[in-house]
Amino acid sequence: MHNTLPVAPGTATPVAEAGGSVDLETLEAIQQRVLWLSTSMIHHANRIRPNPTGLKVGGHQASCASMISIMTSLWFEQLQPGDRVSVKPHASPVLHGINYLLGELDERYLTTLREFGGLQSYPSRSKDPDTVDYSTGSVGIGATAPIWGAMARRYVQTTTGGAGTGRQYSLVGDAELDEGAVWEAILDPGIADLGEVVWIVDLNRQSLDRVIPNIAANRLEKMFDAAGWQVITVKFGKLLEELFTRPGGQALRTRILDMPNPEYQRLLRCSADEVRTRLPGDGPGSTEISGLITGLDDATLTAAIRNLGGHDLSALTTAYRQIDDTRPTVIIAYTIKGYGLPTQGHPQNHSSLLSIEEYASLAADLGMDPANPWGRFAADSAAGRRCASNAERMRRDPVQNAPALTIPTDIGRTPKGTATTQAALGRVLLDLTREAPEAAKRVVTVSPDVSSTTNLGGWVNKVGVWSAAERRNWFDDDRETIMHWNERPTGQHMELGIAETNLVGLMGELGATWSRWGQPLFPIGVMYDPFVERALEPWSYGIYAGGQSILVGTPSGVTLAAEGGAHQSIKTPSIGLEQPGCISYEPAFAIDTEWTLLASIGRLGRPDGTSAYLRLSTRPVDQTLAAVPTDPAARERRRRQVVAGGYPLIRRDGAQVTIVAMGAMITEALAAADRLAEQGIPADVVCVTSPGLLFEAVQARQGRGPGESWILDQLFPADRATPIVTVLDGHPHTLAFLAGINHVRSTCLGVSKFGQVGSLDDVYRYHGIDTDSIVRASLDILP
Repeated sequence: MHNTLPVAPGTATPVAEAGGSVDLETLEAIQQRVLWLSTSMIHHANRIRPNPTGLKVGGHQASCASMISIMTSLWFEQLQPGDRVSVKPHASPVLHGINYLLGELDERYLTTLREFGGLQSYPSRSKDPDTVDYSTGSVGIGATAPIWGAMARRYVQTTTGGAGTGRQYSLVGDAELDEGAVWEAILDPGIADLGEVVWIVDLNRQSLDRVIPNIAANRLEKMFDAAGWQVITVKFGKLLEELFTRPGGQALRTRILDMPNPEYQRLLRCSADEVRTRLPGDGPGSTEISGLITGLDDATLTAAIRNLGGHDLSALTTAYRQIDDTRPTVIIAYTIKGYGLPTQGHPQNHSSLLSIEEYASLAADLGMDPANPWGRFAADSAAGRRCASNAERMRRDPVQNAPALTIPTDIGRTPKGTATTQAALGRVLLDLTREAPEAAKRVVTVSPDVSSTTNLGGWVNKVGVWSAAERRNWFDDDRETIMHWNERPTGQHMELGIAETNLVGLMGELGATWSRWGQPLFPIGVMYDPFVERALEPWSYGIYAGGQSILVGTPSGVTLAAEGGAHQSIKTPSIGLEQPGCISYEPAFAIDTEWTLLASIGRLGRPDGTSAYLRLSTRPVDQTLAAVPTDPAARERRRRQVVAGGYPLIRRDGAQVTIVAMGAMITEALAAADRLAEQGIPADVVCVTSPGLLFEAVQARQGRGPGESWILDQLFPADRATPIVTVLDGHPHTLAFLAGINHVRSTCLGVSKFGQVGSLDDVYRYHGIDTDSIVRASLDILP
């Protein structure tokens, strides 16, 4: 006999609570069905569905079981239409089971868990067929997403309106709190005002491999409390709380609280006789505990050991009703991993599956038919009526997309003198406020305390800093203060602490507002390029989840010579080349920055949109080298080439070699071409702005992709095929594929080792990307 979701005596009738009554009998029936459905989905995927390859399918029946009561109480008692929930990854079958009972998921999907085209392994906004508020799966990212979702909702509401209200819930496994990104988010000073944020921690004290010996709930409580969060702890259920009032009850409470996690978990695997022997222990109070449990029958004793607060519907409802909406809240719910299953409490139950026999036994306990596992409640039953009324109460209005905005493609100015691509960023944003004010209102910039050093100062002065409430600028009358930090609800710049994972998490949610509330934003996040790799996983996950944004890495490369090797990015060009759902650019000139940034903004906030990554430089470059055409048609042709991936900068009759350069290296490439010409060796120079787009063009030419290949004919026409030398301030393999376009010999110059501090000339020479190196490589490759 399995102790499947035991109910404490007396809880089968409505219980009066603050704010109304809870029909526990109906909720109990629903949670039993949710347990069955989630277990059955995983069982079918692993035990019934044909698997000719024999590859493990997987699933997490135990992780689902520990969340059943928490999610049943939340969905069927608390959630309102404007609320959003991030479900811990391994509980995805629970979410699908609830959506099925609410009529949001067709029965045919229940047999498709982890099947191609079916229910995803973890909740996915973009790939699952039912309602999923947040994509989760990468530990720590889904947990923090509702924090950034709350900020995004508030931003939309205070700037454009239309986002309404609603809590943002995170359902988090306790082991997920090991992730540093979680605490980076919790500790950010801007979070303390977000009262709509609610975390529910599934404190089952187990990770993948073991029972965690030293998870101290009181330490977690203190950490959240120190960050300004409301802390609600749901330790025990009604049965245990009643036992604590009896003689010996306080000794029992102290014993359970002081018991090491593994010892407690071991009790869950014991018979009633073994519990009677083990539970009293040999410390103070053991005699009182023995006296108390002597009077309990076996069923009550074993039920009491499992009667933790995270499985008590009444205790959970009471906790939800205590939420203080003026500050973030964490509810720490004590649970048992695998609760209600034969595997409950087993130290290795994380990925364990019920056997055929165990599944049949569970069906018998729950009154279900294993041959027909997908039954809904009868429409005229109490549970059926509850499901129908909940579905109606939580129904959301369809998202109405705002009218498309016109984004200019060319401001019309031709930069002169000397400038950097980094400085061009701020200038383009300011130009946008004049040329397209309605579009500019949708731009929101984000940075981790580097606004001034990445040339956003003018933009920040113009649009202000976003804050949930207006704050006084105590330096507004200081004439020596150049950057004005004016915080108000209508500001368009958001600054977090120095934590890149927070920044890209916020970018992802700001970039998803078009799909949540029909209000597109154009988020542009700026960070030092060496730290893009630190932020890559959460940013990539945000793109996967539908968050469209622009990440600007600046300054970049070994061109940041004086900062030394620790601050010189090497691999980021290939990141831009390889990142799905993203178009990367590394402009060489200020005009290239303008055109690529405007094009990237134009791709945001729409169903077919894409994110972008711009790699910018602090190297001053003579802008006349860009040789921007003066004829309007020729200028537009250049712009289209820049946006498509590159453009020919120099064409010389009888060219014997082609120098292909990117970004900051264009100066050296042009100088090398001039020196070769002096030796009677004509050289073409091609400026690449996007290796990724050029690679897609190559794939399209071969019939392996849907893109266009016209840009290849304009950059590398077959009748000008010569050996090529590629050079960039990054790893040389980024441009190595270009030689295959016309099947020519090539030499690839770039950075493939840690940098050194020094002057620009010294550092370029050290890496072999200086003018001399380009000239030598060109001479070496000639026939």
